[in-house]
Amino acid sequence: MKRLDVSGRTSVITGAASGMGAEVARELARRGARLALIDRNREGIEALDLPGTGHTMHVVDLTDDDAVFTLAGEIEASHPHVQTLITCAGSSMLGDIDQVTMDEMRWLMDVNLWGTVNITKALLPAMRRQPAAHITHLVSIYGLAAPAGRIPYAMSKFAVRGFTESLRHELERSNVTVGAIYPAGVKTGIILHGRYAAAIDPAVAQRAAAAQAAMYHTEPADAAHRIVEATVKRKPRVMVGREARLVDALSRLTPTNYWKPMRKPLKDAIDTTTPIG
Repeated sequence: MKRLDVSGRTSVITGAASGMGAEVARELARRGARLALIDRNREGIEALDLPGTGHTMHVVDLTDDDAVFTLAGEIEASHPHVQTLITCAGSSMLGDIDQVTMDEMRWLMDVNLWGTVNITKALLPAMRRQPAAHITHLVSIYGLAAPAGRIPYAMSKFAVRGFTESLRHELERSNVTVGAIYPAGVKTGIILHGRYAAAIDPAVAQRAAAAQAAMYHTEPADAAHRIVEATVKRKPRVMVGREARLVDALSRLTPTNYWKPMRKPLKDAIDTTTPIG
């Protein structure tokens, strides 16, 4: 499959104000891409210092259907060559089934799943008008293996995986290709700044989040390079980080028993019930 040349073409990035979204934006800007940057955090995207010209910034809540479809029209009006979409927007949530409420689970599904579906569906017509285009969805290793204490997050990421794979099959005879990225162990701070169930003691939640963050090894800039390379090469499935490769292999080798070897290293990160002190 022909490699995409992003120079002078437009890449749309969600969650661009921080974390992986910001790192992906920097990587693409260095390659000469024009960027349409999307986030709810106006200060965050306005603070990005990116090389190149022609970048636009868009403040929108991706769970707002009408706002997203209006935004798609605005982006195409400013960027006639929408070649790639990379969905980095998302959040995490700590808490076991007895701690999380239905509203909390619905909120995370809205952010992680429906925000991804919204922007993809809205921009697809513009991408179909290009000679070649690619959609990259950031999933997670928790779309491959579901740990205890992360039910809402795993639900949302398994759903994003299903959406991505089904969409790839639907578009297989078109000019638009679709890929999924499974990052793990990237030091972006998503787990530290994510949400936790209101029923959890905040100090306990912070301890559990810090325990998981301490296990991460991949630098964000390295992950961004892998994500952008996967996009321009139009890869259907890429693992980012050594933890991702390990979990991928484990979930394939023992799809019903992968939790046993995962439980021990994650034990402090899944315990949101034990008080501190």
